[in-house]
Amino acid sequence: MYSKTTEQVLRELNTTDKGLSQQEAENRLKEYGLNEIKEGKKISAFEIFIGQFKSIVIWILIFATVVSAFLGEWIDAIVILIIIILIAVLGFFEEYRAEKSIEALKKLTSLRANVVRDGQKKDIDSKLLVPGDIIILETGNKVPADARLIEVFNLQTHEAALTGESQPVKKNTEVLPEKTPIADMKNTVFSGTIVVSGRAKAVVVQTAMKTEIGKIAKMIEDVEPELTPLQKRMDGLGKLLGKATIGIAVIVFVVGMLVHKASWNVMLLTSVSLAVAAIPEGLPAVVTISLAIGTQRMLKRNALVRRLPSVETLGSTTVICSDKTGTLTANQMTVVKIFANGKIIDVSGIGYETKGQFTWKNKPVKSDDLELLLTIGALNNNADLKEGSIFGDPTEGALIVSAAKAGIIKEDLEIEMPRVDEIEFTSERKMMTTVHEHHGEKVSYVKGAPEVVLKLCSYISISGKVKKLTENEKKEILEINREFANDALRVLGFAYKTMTNAEPEKNLIFAGLQAMIDPPREEVKAAVEKCKKAGIKVIMITGDHALTANAVARELGLAGKVITGQQIDGIKNLHEIVEQVAIFARVNPEHKIRIIEALQKNGHTVAMTGDGVNDAPALKKADIGIAMGISGTDVSKEASSMILIDDNFASIVNAVEEGRGIYNNIRKYLGFLLSGNIAEVLIIFIGILIGLPMPLTATQILLINLVTDGLPALALSADPFEPNAMSRKPRKQNEPIYKDLNAFLIYYPIVLTLTALSVFVWFVKKYPENLLIAQTACFLTISMFELYQSFSSRSTIYPTYKVGYFKNKFLILAFLSSFAIMASGIFIPSFGSLIDLARLSLLQFIFIIAISALGSIIIEISKYLKTKDEANVN
Repeated sequence: MYSKTTEQVLRELNTTDKGLSQQEAENRLKEYGLNEIKEGKKISAFEIFIGQFKSIVIWILIFATVVSAFLGEWIDAIVILIIIILIAVLGFFEEYRAEKSIEALKKLTSLRANVVRDGQKKDIDSKLLVPGDIIILETGNKVPADARLIEVFNLQTHEAALTGESQPVKKNTEVLPEKTPIADMKNTVFSGTIVVSGRAKAVVVQTAMKTEIGKIAKMIEDVEPELTPLQKRMDGLGKLLGKATIGIAVIVFVVGMLVHKASWNVMLLTSVSLAVAAIPEGLPAVVTISLAIGTQRMLKRNALVRRLPSVETLGSTTVICSDKTGTLTANQMTVVKIFANGKIIDVSGIGYETKGQFTWKNKPVKSDDLELLLTIGALNNNADLKEGSIFGDPTEGALIVSAAKAGIIKEDLEIEMPRVDEIEFTSERKMMTTVHEHHGEKVSYVKGAPEVVLKLCSYISISGKVKKLTENEKKEILEINREFANDALRVLGFAYKTMTNAEPEKNLIFAGLQAMIDPPREEVKAAVEKCKKAGIKVIMITGDHALTANAVARELGLAGKVITGQQIDGIKNLHEIVEQVAIFARVNPEHKIRIIEALQKNGHTVAMTGDGVNDAPALKKADIGIAMGISGTDVSKEASSMILIDDNFASIVNAVEEGRGIYNNIRKYLGFLLSGNIAEVLIIFIGILIGLPMPLTATQILLINLVTDGLPALALSADPFEPNAMSRKPRKQNEPIYKDLNAFLIYYPIVLTLTALSVFVWFVKKYPENLLIAQTACFLTISMFELYQSFSSRSTIYPTYKVGYFKNKFLILAFLSSFAIMASGIFIPSFGSLIDLARLSLLQFIFIIAISALGSIIIEISKYLKTKDEANVN
């Protein structure tokens, strides 16, 4: 409708400027339905709980529980069942967050609307609005539906949440060309946006799901969230373990039945024991606990994680797509340049803080020299600054703050120089004039577009002296204005006169220029630099103008091409050029989805930050969506995986560090748990193939997995992070989680298998009448290997002496606890009989403890050789 005249729009909607009749409105309500956002399918608590059982590892454990119970091994069955329940309950409680994106969108809809029906103005519930209704908008209203403007009186709306535009948008009724972007539709107001000034009459053109917010709601509903990198890796690992476990268990069952002529129930129990040995039961639980601990650590660093696996995702992030307004910038207009007394003066400070300095060529400028200019800006002003917040036009708010930095307080000035008259700003005049009484005289203060104000000026004030304004001086001032504008600054000119007649806007005295921008946050530049060092690319995606976006990007050190939304529409294969682009400007929600898809197609793990309604679909589509906690809309928060509590882009870098640390810790106990399980399987598998008795009982296998493996693994989940995490490049998306763990997953299991089988064979020959003694010796060998290895697992990269043996008090406690349980079982017969352990002599016990250090020594030598040329560990 934006490309048609108001008459055409009214005719097409079969309405008039006097509104619909009540009867017609009711008929249309039946046709179009209520003006509300439809809810998508909710995820029930039951579905979340069932989702915890999708892993093949869990299903193998369930099968092992059933078989153990069937064969009467109730202790084994109960223990495995408890593990399964623990995993499910932990995952459920951490992930029990219903998807409320659509509900949050409903909150954006106005509760009430002023509508004209039967020629009468009425106040109705906004959900009863229909296309063709005439609505009245006033300052402070939330727009109840998408509507084409019919009459406008200085109307400005704040559309940052929808379009990313940081400035209030001045509206008009002019016809626009076809394919005008949403951000440039000056003759249309959109549902959920705010009227910041003026008033208007408009005709409703779209309601409910057909509004721009409704379209976004549909997009959020349609976007299927991707699995996180960790979920993909753990899923792949689970499938690999599952296939290997089933294959080996079947081979052992067949060999036992055919070669050793064992009974089927004995071999079935043996095969199940082997499956239990192969599956690291504690791994899912430890991963879940580690991620849960990670959420608490991140919370302390101002990052609130909503979806558990997302804790790790940031660690593999290769691209951060950041919204400009309110994320890279403060979303607070700030005066940064002043032209006065023939000088260009820099103004420090960001946002609505009234602290700042005025400098010229790095030298302080006396605020007295700027008093006239700043006074005009403060008094010719309808905004208010209260407790660090601006009420009114952000541009006028910036002028109040710049004056306050010089100690000029608007409230004090208004008492000293009360306003007695005003000529309001209009889009045609492009300026505003206020008249004030001062010492018995009337003074007019004028602000507006520099070229307009200059045309009305005959004089100029320089350092308190008034002189004739020459044409050359006007040209110089306009050139400075152009320079400011080229830096994406919004520039206003200021003038005044002492009134001796009734003409407040003639023969004015030019006072200067003030130039402002929504500047980058102070800490963001350093954060962007850290991202670069960590191998992470930062891309700015904004609904703002390319010139403004480029100016902010230059300050932040973002280098690359600038592409607009209209250009994206003409690019078929966006993934082919996306790597060269640093800024995407004037984009809409569909463009953001395309950008993320292009990056993901190139193999990137994409994080998307944002705070507006317009960011929500992209937040959900990204590998990790990061919403802003303070400025973010409910919609963006509910669509996100993580929320930055302090709206600070720099907190993302902290979150990346946490994510990488958590992933490295998962690798620590993955290497620790899997190495032991691989060795257990090899010991049982090879032992059975070569005709040996079962080297371990089912209870001993569970005891190893839960006590000598489980306790240290839990302690490793709280281990300090690997050093130098932020100096390494992000891992590749298809990189397996076990990459570079050869020392743990190959060398160590081989050494442990050979040692344990050797010990077992020696004890079988020495005590042929008592198999349990040999099994106990084998159990002790495996357990001590694992306990020594737990300290080697403190780093998968560096030798343990470099990261410290005793920095993890939980690991020391786990080591001592596990050792105490083993020793008690071996030397206290009544306890040992409960857990299938026999007594060994003290000398045998000490010998096994000594030789069990071999595995850890092999790992330490391997890590030393790989890192001996690296710089010191920090």
